[in-house]
Amino acid sequence: MQDNQFIFSSYTYNTDRTEYSFSYEIIADKKYQFVEKLLLPKIPVEIPEKLLDELLFNIHLMLGISYWKLHCPAKIVIKTKPLTKDQAEFWNKVYTKGLGEFFYKNKIDYRALVNFPYEESVQVQPTSFLRKNRSLVGIGGGKDSVVVAELLKENDGDFSTFIIENRKHNEVAANVAKIVGRDLIIVKRQIDTQLFVLNFTKGVYNGHIPISAVYAFIGVLLAVSYDYSYVVVGNEKSASYGNKEYFGQIINHQWSKSSEFENLFREYVKKFVTYDVSYFSILRPFFEIKITEIFAKYSQYFPIFSSCNRIDKIVQTSSLKSHWCRSCPKCAFVFVMLAAFISKEDVVKIFGENLLNKESLINTYKELLGITGIKPFECVGTPDEVMVAFYLTHKKSEFYEDFAMKMFLNEVLPKVKNIEEIKQDVFTTGDVSTIPQEFRKLFTK
Repeated sequence: MQDNQFIFSSYTYNTDRTEYSFSYEIIADKKYQFVEKLLLPKIPVEIPEKLLDELLFNIHLMLGISYWKLHCPAKIVIKTKPLTKDQAEFWNKVYTKGLGEFFYKNKIDYRALVNFPYEESVQVQPTSFLRKNRSLVGIGGGKDSVVVAELLKENDGDFSTFIIENRKHNEVAANVAKIVGRDLIIVKRQIDTQLFVLNFTKGVYNGHIPISAVYAFIGVLLAVSYDYSYVVVGNEKSASYGNKEYFGQIINHQWSKSSEFENLFREYVKKFVTYDVSYFSILRPFFEIKITEIFAKYSQYFPIFSSCNRIDKIVQTSSLKSHWCRSCPKCAFVFVMLAAFISKEDVVKIFGENLLNKESLINTYKELLGITGIKPFECVGTPDEVMVAFYLTHKKSEFYEDFAMKMFLNEVLPKVKNIEEIKQDVFTTGDVSTIPQEFRKLFTK
């Protein structure tokens, strides 16, 4: 019987380079074939053929993660071209660490599972293709990308924005981009529809993928294609803190937003793709709580932004008219973060409900505070940040009668002897060494 295999079959594009197709095969209980597409606006310049090929080759490998995880075949076959040993090690890390939560939730022993093939004799050199000294900012619709854009605007930064739409129009991100008011590039990602059927099929694995890594590779393609030298994202210091140890490795829901991934990716692009485009997070020195404090100045975004990852499913199946599901850890986290800096009236207006007085969220807040269970598998900050947010909200005396605040005052605050020191730590600006020199003036104000 033939071993299970995952095959990176081919990648192609049309003559005007507005449609890119990426093909895959799985040989498992039967043979599966998939095609994913990226649709881009018209590209104004000719890209060196070698560079375009390298970009698409790597996007092909990155997008394949959604299909590989269906069966997690131990044998990986790349039909297009071979990898160097260093490239293979990078991809082993991206698939292993990026799928950490997926392995944990599906009880998969990932050790030695991912082995990208390579050839010792292969050499890959980056391609020089000078781009304009301007930035491309990813817009997801949440507070982090708002802060990135507004910081660049306040410092006369030359930048445009981009949105990646998965299957359907991202109304929240589009509304945020409209207020930002810069040129916008929209990429439509057409995931093979078989994937959504198979995700609910017995004997097939399903779960979280490192989506920020997908967006990073697409971002570099856009920067090369539309003449930008920087891809700027809003991944914070908090993203580097994991959730749970599993088989000796810390599982991190946000691994592809972590400093580890950012550094690996930036070096990979410079070594194997091009050294003329740089990827970095301008918010890396900040914890989430500091970013929220900055975001609180931009009230024009309050009615339209959203950080909730579950709302799309709810809106599709109900008459709920909101940008927030109001029941997930991310909603709970963002609510208390905002409550520390804006009025009770304003934060309740944003969410349509007082989440600190929602009894069903008490256990979620305990998990966020680190006093029970594990840190939720969501893009949330550290327990210290949540503790400080509760503390600052408590000092405003607006939520003192609410369930979650009473829990904090009775079960958490009395046991903390150094809350002012913790507060100082989470508001301190961290290492700026990964940020290009010309952007560091943002941290001297």
